[in-house]
Amino acid sequence: MHLVNRTYDEMNVGDVAELRRLITADDLYVFAVASGNTNPMHLQDSDLDGNGTTERVAPGMFVASLISAVLGTKLPGPGTLYRRQVLDFHARAHSGDEVVVRAEVLAKADGMVRLKTEVRRIADGAVILTGEAEVEAPTEKFDREGIEIPGLLVQRHRHFEALLDRARPLKALPTAVVCPDDANSLGGALLAAQESIITPILIGSEAAIRRAAEAMGADLTGIEVIDVAGDAAAAERACALVHEGRAAAVMKGHLHTDDLLRAMLDKVNGLRIGRRFTHVFVMDVPGQPEPILVTDAAINIAPDLPTKVDICQNAIDLARSLGMDPRVGVLSAVETVNPAIQSSIDAALLSKMADRGQITGGQVEGPLAMDNAIDMGAARTKGLTGNVAGRANILVVPGLDAGNMLAKQLSFISHAEGAGLVLGARVPVILNSRSDSPMSRLASCAVAAIHHYAGAAK
Repeated sequence: MHLVNRTYDEMNVGDVAELRRLITADDLYVFAVASGNTNPMHLQDSDLDGNGTTERVAPGMFVASLISAVLGTKLPGPGTLYRRQVLDFHARAHSGDEVVVRAEVLAKADGMVRLKTEVRRIADGAVILTGEAEVEAPTEKFDREGIEIPGLLVQRHRHFEALLDRARPLKALPTAVVCPDDANSLGGALLAAQESIITPILIGSEAAIRRAAEAMGADLTGIEVIDVAGDAAAAERACALVHEGRAAAVMKGHLHTDDLLRAMLDKVNGLRIGRRFTHVFVMDVPGQPEPILVTDAAINIAPDLPTKVDICQNAIDLARSLGMDPRVGVLSAVETVNPAIQSSIDAALLSKMADRGQITGGQVEGPLAMDNAIDMGAARTKGLTGNVAGRANILVVPGLDAGNMLAKQLSFISHAEGAGLVLGARVPVILNSRSDSPMSRLASCAVAAIHHYAGAAK
């Protein structure tokens, strides 16, 4: 950034400076945190008057703060100190509005400068605010390149919000929820039902399910509960509901994943369709332009090449159903084939198999190290070109250890939310963990519904 000021002696009456600013939802979240003004009317998702439209009103003092940006960076610029500001508000700005902020010198005397200030919306010319500022002008010249300030990352999960918006208008997905007899699993199912994303069918000990509901203060009126004794029997009953056409998804409750999958892998009564079962985390990482899929982080411990083919294909199919352009980065410790590193060999083979049509629907490239898979600068430094290097949105890991670590690093260090799904079965399997947030649970159900109905539309 290059900043130049105008000293007191350099300014004249009639001098003008302007800047344009697009007001974003993130701006309003940053202002709420910095100022302590958490009035929901100023945030992205509030609808205080219940008219079905979010208000998204930019706080008046946020809009006024844009005047200080003109004064502090342009006119007079660096070295300026406020003495007085008068503000008159005439209209409201909202996130999504682009405004022009203007300052004009009205008078100067004894080192002080009086300026006319104005903020106007560009789209319709509406005046948002007017006023006057009095400042102490700088006397020393400032002209410097390379002014940098730390970037801010707003921990919003806009990609999951968009997925929820896509899922809500769909028909609620009939979902067999297996053993939802604790607050986490039952609460997640009921929350998704309240959002009309799923229609839960609760399977397990009815007494335990109702005790959990009572402890939560939840009402199960109108929700089907199928009384089945034992985790294994409940998982088998969920598979039967799928075969009967009553359930279009399965959701893990308070039971071990192995117990759930064992019933689904049964060759006679299970949910096999030919591909291996693979797990995908759909990660909403703050600051990333789209979701990132991490696979496999929960089922296949040390996948061989045929398993990795299914891991790739399942993830590509899911990405396409979510409206993404699948770009698969097959990860290794290096970006060149090393005969001593099996993951680099597998990655190269998967890349070539995609070239020959053995993996379809997306671009596959490997081996890639993590940095040059997701960072364009790192990819170009290593001389990697093409559409995947630096832009991968599906990360295929060498094994479960790496996938689990990567997903948890994204969650607990990068503040991502993750939606977990098992693919390769007759229906999507929603796999939540006890530590999942309500947003993660909702997003897992939304991803399952979108994926199911995308497949049904083909």
